[in-house]
This record gives sequence, C-alpha cells and structure tokens, in this order.
Amino acid sequence: MTNQPGDGVKADLALDGHGVIQLTWPRGVSISEADAEAAMRGVNELCGAGRHPMLVDMASTAQVSRGARAVFGRPCQASRIALLGASPVDKVLANFILGINKLPCPTRFFTSRDEAMAWLLKEPVAGA
Repeated sequence: MTNQPGDGVKADLALDGHGVIQLTWPRGVSISEADAEAAMRGVNELCGAGRHPMLVDMASTAQVSRGARAVFGRPCQASRIALLGASPVDKVLANFILGINKLPCPTRFFTSRDEAMAWLLKEPVAGA
C-alpha cells in the first residue's frame, strides 16, 4: 500500500495493492471545505496522471459542509467512488453528496466494504 501523507489532510490516504485509493476520514470528523480541498489535492498527487477507483470510508462522519460538498462535486483522478458508511446518519450525509447535480464520476453508497470493493474493481461499463 502506498501512503500519501498530505499536509493539512485530516484523512488517511493510501493506494492499495488493487489500485484502489483508500480515503478514510476519522470518526466524528466535521469535513470543511479546506479539509475536502486538501483531501482531493492528496488524491490527485497520489494518482499522478492515472485514474483509480476510490473507497471513501466516511463511517461516523459528523458533518460535511456545503463547501466540502461542492469540492467533492469537482472532477479528480478518481474513476469511480464508493462511499462507505455504517449508520443512517452516514447515508443522509452520502445522499447530500450524491444529490449534487452532476457528479464527476460514477458514485454509490455502500454499508458493506466487500460490496463496495467489488463494485470498484468491476470493469467500467460504457457511460457508467
């Protein structure tokens, strides 16, 4: 697993052996616009010119600011994004992100890490 420390990033960021970006937010975190910008900058630096699927572990995230949601709606080096949560609150927060008019890549919410990874690793479908 390749780790990217990233200055100012509250989240852990790594590229695993399957080529999946693992972005894990700490429990109870409130994600600000600056936090989201730092995380996306780290994702882009970790990927370089390539694109990779990304698993975002947001279980028990306390809040995602409006500014952070806007940042998450911008294109980055992720080819598809699985949002992983564990609670009804996580699903509500994910729905705020999924409610962005046009997401930059296919994005889905999961409560199972195995199902999320299976979806991330499947071959992309044209137009998906």
